[in-house]
Amino acid sequence: MLRKMKSIIGVLLVVLLANTAFGQDNNKFKQLKEELATPNVYRTASGAPGHGYYQQKADYQIKVTLNDDKQTIDGEETIMYTNNSPDQLSYLWLQLDQNMRAKDSDTKLISTGDIGSLSYKGSLQRYLSNANFDGGFKIASVTDASGNNLAHTINNTMMRVDLPKVLMPKGKTTLKIKWSYNINNRAEIGGRSGLEYFEEEDNYLYTIAQFFPRMCVYNDVEGWQNKQFLGNGEFTLPFGDYIVDITVPADHIVSATGVLTNAKNVLTAEQNKRLNAVTDESPSFIVTPEEAAEAEKQKATGTKTWRFEAKNVRDFAFASSRKFIWDAQLVKQETKNVLAMSFYPKEGNPLWERYSTRLVVQTLKTYSKHTFDYPYPVAISVHTDRIGMEYPMICFNGGRPNADGTYSERTKYGMHSVIIHEVGHNYFPMIINSDERQWTWMDEGLNTFLQYLTEQEWQRDYPSRRGPAHLIVDYMKGDKTNIAPIMTNSESLLQFGNNAYGKPATALNILRETIMGRELFDFAFKTYAQRWMFKHPTPADFFRTMEDASGVDLDWFWRGWFMTTDHVDIALTNVAHFQINSMNADKEVAFNEKVAKETPQNISAIRNKAAIKETENERTPSLNDQYIGQDPNALSDREKAKNEKILASLSDKEKALLSKGYEFYQLDFDNVGGLVMPIILEFTFEDNTTELIRIPAEIWRRNNYSVSKMFVFEKVVKSIQLDPYIETADVDTGNNSWPAKVIPSRFSIFKEYNYGY
Repeated sequence: MLRKMKSIIGVLLVVLLANTAFGQDNNKFKQLKEELATPNVYRTASGAPGHGYYQQKADYQIKVTLNDDKQTIDGEETIMYTNNSPDQLSYLWLQLDQNMRAKDSDTKLISTGDIGSLSYKGSLQRYLSNANFDGGFKIASVTDASGNNLAHTINNTMMRVDLPKVLMPKGKTTLKIKWSYNINNRAEIGGRSGLEYFEEEDNYLYTIAQFFPRMCVYNDVEGWQNKQFLGNGEFTLPFGDYIVDITVPADHIVSATGVLTNAKNVLTAEQNKRLNAVTDESPSFIVTPEEAAEAEKQKATGTKTWRFEAKNVRDFAFASSRKFIWDAQLVKQETKNVLAMSFYPKEGNPLWERYSTRLVVQTLKTYSKHTFDYPYPVAISVHTDRIGMEYPMICFNGGRPNADGTYSERTKYGMHSVIIHEVGHNYFPMIINSDERQWTWMDEGLNTFLQYLTEQEWQRDYPSRRGPAHLIVDYMKGDKTNIAPIMTNSESLLQFGNNAYGKPATALNILRETIMGRELFDFAFKTYAQRWMFKHPTPADFFRTMEDASGVDLDWFWRGWFMTTDHVDIALTNVAHFQINSMNADKEVAFNEKVAKETPQNISAIRNKAAIKETENERTPSLNDQYIGQDPNALSDREKAKNEKILASLSDKEKALLSKGYEFYQLDFDNVGGLVMPIILEFTFEDNTTELIRIPAEIWRRNNYSVSKMFVFEKVVKSIQLDPYIETADVDTGNNSWPAKVIPSRFSIFKEYNYGY
């Protein structure tokens, strides 16, 4: 009995191991239920917000002063926080992102690099400037609405404010905070915001963001969003209404999130007139190049306060300089008109005057077509040197010509792409408010995908860097130790640009062009955008909505593209050609003769024809019987009799199949890269006609590694091409052709040698 039990256990172990290796656990079509959060009253299984969905609200009144002499920010804010959750809150968390630049910040402590990293031009100076910069918020006070001090604890880039009494559901509380900080010089220590100094004229251009303590998100997914800001993971913030007073030198022009509500107090009468006369025909100046040039010549001694108001935004940023030229163009939509604007110094021309605002207009048109009408009143592009960064209604963009006004093709298209990309961020994540601190791809990847669509609508065959499948191949086939899945936390990503921007954008383009088709994809993508505008979606909400709105099961795609580092390499390993036995003796003899003619002879037979002058049966014919000298390709009497018997048993319809002339092809495929994808084949026939066949990825559902497929034609196939339109990101096209193709290439015989001196 014991021996029998051991035997049964052994069999069970074998079965379990087999299931693990080859069964459901290793099936690339396994459903994602285990990986995604369980649907609930807040987020449904369809990917839509549930009937219990909630989000907090944070309204701000801010007064901030920019000191142009000391390059500092001084501010005070009043935050009205509304608890829309069902939870009681005894404390609130705020983000202090400027603390990343404090001398004792974790960002500086965890940064890595060897001594060789200091050998590049400017790297040592940058390292020392960053180490010595006195950054970070200086918090002067934290009080309640009545001015009573509130206990608070600063933990690096986070601040906890302890409430004197619990904030109940639907309750409101008010915080007042005073602070200051030193503005970083981007050229010296980098940064998403900061200042640029123009030494020749002793002027500054400020692009200011993360300049005030900001409320963290509290939601159903993780409670308080309390991941520290280390530099890569960007921001996630609650929506609210802002009233912001910005005091700057009197000769500065200010651009900011929201609507300028006191234009009559800060602009000249002529500038106000121009602002009110903007049309949708073409950009027109509000502040002319001549006015900006005059303002640069001397510095005003007084100040002006610009007031901006913004409704339902998750953040606020502004730019200020006496160097700004300002132009604008109206964008007409079905729901509301939008003012597209650009602010730039003379150093940006001629590129910026010619292109910037027009690019803003194009971005709003394309993105709105795929999501929703742009809901804000303004969309602004501000010129800076090199960087690109986004905030609600305003973004900071590089792309500077040479000093003489000339520019390279790279500079031009770099400027075009960064403006489209950063303006596009208004949709992802400023309105569709995903958690950038956790999932960079949810804003950068989705945005880069729509950037690609916009670029193509801007210019025929625009040289887009990301989007088409073939552009991600080099990354996908790279060293896997330096590649992470897309679903990796923002601070832990490897190859940030490829992972967060390029791969997800490519994946979405493949979904649109190859997996789902444009009609289904566009409907599902727009459904996701409209479901989650002005809300906080998660990856699961995106995955589920795309399936729910399209009726396409995409779990295999999300798992392969977003949760693994597998790559696409489908190999066409073998092609076998078959024809039906016609049962006709003459046709079969002809077929056998053709096969014999095309079958190579072995080397011994070839050499024996010359080496053996005469065989014994050639010398003695009496040795020959009826089997000697007959046609080797002819059918035997037995074969003829068998065929006649079969023919007699067939119906007329079955007999017709024998003479139809069908050509059968068995194609064998190997999944070398591990990432299952559709098999797309183009057959070219002997008459040079072609046929394209698209096989869904589900062909791999029972075997992840190899499959065979039969095809029937009425013509002879001359060649077969796998993935003929390079749409699957297949990393090795050398195994995609039958017969195998030789791809022309060149090598150089004259190279520049380094002799060591």
